[in-house]
Amino acid sequence: MKKALFLFFALATLSLHVLAGGIVTNTNQSAAFARLMARNASLGIDAVYFNPAGLTKLQKGLFLSINNQSIFQTNTVTSNYPFLHGAPEAEYTGKVSAPFFPGIYAAYRFGKFAVSFGFNPIGGGGSAEYDKGVPSFAIPISDLVPALRPSAGVTDYKVDISFEGTSVYFGYQAGLSYEISPEVSVYAGVRYVTVKNTYKGSIRNIMINPASGGGLFIQADAFGNDMAQYYTGVATSYNTAATGASNLAAAGLGDVTFAQAAAAGYITPEQQASFEQALQGAEQPIETPIGQAQVVFTTVAGNATAGAAQMTGLAAQTGDKEVDVVQKGHGFTPIIAANLTFQEKLTLSLRYEFLTVIDVENDTKVDGTGEFPDKEKSGSDLPAMLAVGASYPVTEKLRAYADFNYYWDKNAYYGKSDTLTFEKDNPTNSSIIDKNFWEIGVGLQYDISEKILVSAGYLYSKDGTNQFYQSDLSYSTSSNAVGFGGAWKITPKIDLNIGAMFAFYKDGSTNLGHILDATYIPVTTTYGKFTQAYAIGLDFKFGK
Repeated sequence: MKKALFLFFALATLSLHVLAGGIVTNTNQSAAFARLMARNASLGIDAVYFNPAGLTKLQKGLFLSINNQSIFQTNTVTSNYPFLHGAPEAEYTGKVSAPFFPGIYAAYRFGKFAVSFGFNPIGGGGSAEYDKGVPSFAIPISDLVPALRPSAGVTDYKVDISFEGTSVYFGYQAGLSYEISPEVSVYAGVRYVTVKNTYKGSIRNIMINPASGGGLFIQADAFGNDMAQYYTGVATSYNTAATGASNLAAAGLGDVTFAQAAAAGYITPEQQASFEQALQGAEQPIETPIGQAQVVFTTVAGNATAGAAQMTGLAAQTGDKEVDVVQKGHGFTPIIAANLTFQEKLTLSLRYEFLTVIDVENDTKVDGTGEFPDKEKSGSDLPAMLAVGASYPVTEKLRAYADFNYYWDKNAYYGKSDTLTFEKDNPTNSSIIDKNFWEIGVGLQYDISEKILVSAGYLYSKDGTNQFYQSDLSYSTSSNAVGFGGAWKITPKIDLNIGAMFAFYKDGSTNLGHILDATYIPVTTTYGKFTQAYAIGLDFKFGK
């Protein structure tokens, strides 16, 4: 049970990644991306994030873009653990929502230079709610049934589990772009990243239905306290009986019965009755010789003492538990980029973001588990990444786009490990990620008129995690995503972008078993996910 509470509240690895990007990095950073799914070669104002070197292709003046996405995700986890409610396919659902997912970009082009600023949720950005918990919460609680069935006739359990978590990495980016020539531009900048995770959760009202209660549900901790008192009384009684029998055996009466000892005047009839009642309670005949009875009494007393300890532990571990923790941290991401233009048609872009080392620190308000010491730090990095993009005008009205992103996840540390090969002095993801994450996207944009265009795109993401990374609170799988939408030039200086994205994730699974007492039980857990997002953005140009 202690492990159950640790699993429930070890939430620092909770995944709230909401759509495009790597395991923890978000790249769905504008409404234009939502409608196209490939913006690395953007020459618009959202190039502040996607292609900052390409900002030198803007007209001279000040540009501003304000975007928001509303993102909703459904996580579905199933487990075949035999003691869970709903077994052999117990299902748990979590809802992740990010109704406000902003992206704000500004750039000022002058001469051969462009200065820019960007603000966006570079990681996380959503809140998660699990009204039934997940298998890792429920499995150890369900173990109460097989653990207490032989001794107490328990056949079922109940529990109230609630959890809500939020996670967001806000990025504040600034940099300078320079046009070396009409064909080549470069960029250097930095992003300041702040991280805030909040976790509120509770396990309350763990209940069981012991046979002694007529099969009715009672609080497990109350049952544990009552049974601990009972076993303590039994242990005291039988220890007393064992001491008396030991004294009689030491007097040379080990081979006679208590009745014979009473007839010879060594004990009173009342003492005889007490000893014989103890034998009957231990399901032994009253004719048992005193020496053997001492062994019986000592054994029963020892078993009762162990039972009292077990029930005391049950009471302590099944009481209500709560956690209220906030984690905060920050880091810096150096960024370099280049934009290449060939024959004023083909655009190629390169952007490299360095590893962002981040340690988050616990601000613990309530910790009913002892697993979140106040001020303790844990890793929460953002990986280095390479973003490559291309765009080409197929016709006067049709333009094609392509993206490729690669994330060095293995060299970062996301706060989790397989515990077997983990190096505390040099923490990385190398033991839980076999191959680095990558994604490739393509898109087409068609100009219906000078004021209206439509677009659509596709993004494939390839995951490289192994089963030691996956958990029912934090898992990563490959996905296929589509996006579509359009843009309207409201005025010569105001553009409106709208888009919708849908991501379909491949089911993942793990086959990591569970140990019940000393018995290994195979367990298969399956992970599913579906994400939808709706985006709107306004782009402004100020000045001439």
